[in-house]
Amino acid sequence: QLQLVESGGGLVQPGGSARLSCAASGSPLDYYAIGWFRQAPGKEREGVACISRSGGNTNNADSVTGRFTISRDNAKNTAYLQMNSLKPEDTAVYYCAAEFTGGRDGCVISQSRQYEHWGQGTQVTVSS
Repeated sequence: QLQLVESGGGLVQPGGSARLSCAASGSPLDYYAIGWFRQAPGKEREGVACISRSGGNTNNADSVTGRFTISRDNAKNTAYLQMNSLKPEDTAVYYCAAEFTGGRDGCVISQSRQYEHWGQGTQVTVSS
């Protein structure tokens, strides 16, 4: 059973940076697309970014394009979310999720329900 654990959250000043990690265990990530989602208090969960099983295809939400970069290292069974130029509105619990895609090398963030495995989340607070 694939298990995901996020790390790297915390308190960041506006304009600052943070890197989230999503470490997988129990199964290789090679056949899984990885998505990062976030949920702020009182708001619905939203997709932030995703990366295909090979790393060759990515998608970002408009709100983070140019600021956030998703990547993965299959040899380390880990995915990352580099967040730059952070804004207070980026404050949320960030979750990584994995979708078994088999031979398909793509990903989507518009539908969270297709992701079968989820981490527990890590809090990111952007505040001065």
